[in-house]
Amino acid sequence: MAIQTFNDVLAFVHVVREGSFTRAAAAVGVTPSALSHSIRGLEARLGVRLLTRTTRSIAPTEAGERLFSSVAPRFEDINAELAAVKELHDKPVGTIRITSAEHAANSILWPKLSKVLHQYPDISVEITVDYTLSDITSQRYDAGVRIGDQVAKDMIAVRIGPDLRIAVVGSPAYFARRAKPRTPHDLVHHDCINLRLPTQGGLLPWDFNKDGQEIKFRVSGRWVFSSSSPIVRAALADYGLAFVPEDMVLEHIAAGRLVRVLDKWCAPYPGYHLYYPSRRQSSRALVVIVEALRHRA
Repeated sequence: MAIQTFNDVLAFVHVVREGSFTRAAAAVGVTPSALSHSIRGLEARLGVRLLTRTTRSIAPTEAGERLFSSVAPRFEDINAELAAVKELHDKPVGTIRITSAEHAANSILWPKLSKVLHQYPDISVEITVDYTLSDITSQRYDAGVRIGDQVAKDMIAVRIGPDLRIAVVGSPAYFARRAKPRTPHDLVHHDCINLRLPTQGGLLPWDFNKDGQEIKFRVSGRWVFSSSSPIVRAALADYGLAFVPEDMVLEHIAAGRLVRVLDKWCAPYPGYHLYYPSRRQSSRALVVIVEALRHRA
């Protein structure tokens, strides 16, 4: 159907509904003569009279009544759908894809988002756990999570957690066989449970800092994992020393299942940040996620 015919049909519906060219013209924002011209053009194209006009009233003919009964509800449906689509502009909806390390997913993303998403049934969250420091733009993620000093300068970064500390721990049974290390250099005499980073193709170095003195150590041992949780399990099973975020092992330390060493060499470092390309591209759903995760000291 040509756009002119569509507009003329819409004009016809307004005239029949209002029962007046004057009132219908006011509703659609044109002059009564322009509206009358539209109706006459529609009648000419259809080859049938749609309205009976008198000096006092306007009424649809049989053909006009049939057309009105058929198309008027459809225009109402269209208006309803347009209103619903417009509402989506202000309503958080959609799937937000986030790439994150396991520790951040467990300690920040899940605790915070699980409390908030009950309020937003139209938001879905997909979290991919990895250590690859993915390019979120090329991998089609909406956002990523990294340690503060790892966020690229061209990204919008929002702090979502406090500063972190590493804990070096081993089981009492392990230390019954090995002397506790007093400095990082003593680690050469210990079995250390390693974390492999896919992006670097190697093992995560153990970083220490005491009074401004930084030491980066490459340690060795019999176990290597690609995530932190198995490292804690291996330490609990007496296989060696673990180098993990302290919140993962505080409960085990308090219960005496693990013993902390080198504490004075483990200085705080920047916590997790959520990052994404541009505020101009932020959907309402992403805004909800950002505000839910934002760290408030």
